[in-house]
Amino acid sequence: MIPKKNEMINALEMRHGKELQERFSSATVAVCGLGGLGSNISISLARAGIGKLILIDFDKVDITNLHRQQYKATQIGMYKTDALSENLKEISPYIELEAHTVYVNEDNAKDLLNEADIICEAFDKAECKAMLANTVLENMPAKFLISGSGMAGIASANTIKTRKVTDLFYICGDEVSDISDGTGLFSSRVMLCAAHQAHMVLRILSNKTKERRNINE
Repeated sequence: MIPKKNEMINALEMRHGKELQERFSSATVAVCGLGGLGSNISISLARAGIGKLILIDFDKVDITNLHRQQYKATQIGMYKTDALSENLKEISPYIELEAHTVYVNEDNAKDLLNEADIICEAFDKAECKAMLANTVLENMPAKFLISGSGMAGIASANTIKTRKVTDLFYICGDEVSDISDGTGLFSSRVMLCAAHQAHMVLRILSNKTKERRNINE
């Protein structure tokens, strides 16, 4: 039996406090790329009670995704936007979802991300990461951007960190490892990086009424 909306909200307020939960519930966060980073970011934010997620990815669930991404074997072949929306609704029935099954580029990024308070970059390819960062920083300078960089391999979890680049731009990861080096991807380390990104979203929202320069890493 699905709890009523007010029951879900009350439960979250018990954990986070009413004022903070209201900030979470009124926020819109975009997640660009729904693979190992993006699917885990989305799950964490849905559990925290974020009011709306904008989910963006063009790809379908593949069997090779299952070891680190938040999909089920029964969802192989589904678009990730559809599969993740299904999973998120099971976790947070009253969350608002806006899904776009598209490839993000310089031409459509602004329209796709216009409503977002915070943007999470969760792409696999370096050129896509650079494109989104450049597009947001140049054309949407008032928006927060949280990017992932370096979570491959089985090195220490303690090398995954969050670094503040500018007042509105953060990078999460070890900023060194790359799957192209043959180091592989492991669910635990990918999830750690995703958790850093999701947690930075919550920290930004918790400090939203304060001077932005006080949000330090």
